[in-house]
Amino acid sequence: MNIPADLKYTKTHEWAQFTGEGKAKVGITDFAQDSLGSLVFVNLPEPGDEVACGESFGDVESVKAVSELVCPFSGTVEAINEELLDAPEKINEEPYDAWLIEVSDIGDSEELMNAEEYADFCDEENA
Repeated sequence: MNIPADLKYTKTHEWAQFTGEGKAKVGITDFAQDSLGSLVFVNLPEPGDEVACGESFGDVESVKAVSELVCPFSGTVEAINEELLDAPEKINEEPYDAWLIEVSDIGDSEELMNAEEYADFCDEENA
């Protein structure tokens, strides 16, 4: 399982990459995409939409299930990765390049884990 050290992680298996100036990109982890299986559909918010910490901002559909995407912080959707709307399989291929949304004006934030803490968390979930 790939867990890049430069990202932060949530207990709902999203990753966050802080890009500076109060912005961050959000995606789903390698663990999440592997658990879901082949992704066939992505539902994302519109740029300008508000997102809230700990609440759903969209969902991904795989051949196995539909899974909600949970935002690790509050803010405004600055951009969405439109490429994923036509090619959701890119999340399976490169989960850490296939960001879903970029959020600006970040406010409230969940307690995010570093890579080591997230690896331990995943090990506990698999136990």
